[in-house]
Amino acid sequence: MYGDEATVRKILTGLGDTWAVVGLSSNRRRAAYGVAEVLQRYGKRVVPVHPKAETVHGEQGYASLADIPFDVDVVDVFVNSELAGAVAEEAVAKGARAVWFQLGVIDEEAYDRTREAGLEMVMDRCPAIEIPRLG
Repeated sequence: MYGDEATVRKILTGLGDTWAVVGLSSNRRRAAYGVAEVLQRYGKRVVPVHPKAETVHGEQGYASLADIPFDVDVVDVFVNSELAGAVAEEAVAKGARAVWFQLGVIDEEAYDRTREAGLEMVMDRCPAIEIPRLG
């Protein structure tokens, strides 16, 4: 398990409410779309990060993390595992406080590097599943 309950709780409740969701587009059939909707329902600001830079859920999208002109607290990663490590490195460079790899997104080396850089990290879990459990 990559991310104990205390880390999950800390990311979801204690690190800030601006979440950059990498892989979020206006495609309603994609998991990122629904997860972002749940995060918004729980008071998170969701910032779409996708090459198309589309506006999603009322929030301006950006082509990359580096393009976002303000701080982000958490980077939620919806790209395949082969690309996830590079996104984690971008999150560190951006100054994010945490990285969250979605269900099925696994890169153990990226997990270790991100933790070594001082960020909180959860891997292979879904915040839309975890946040309602916090009650």
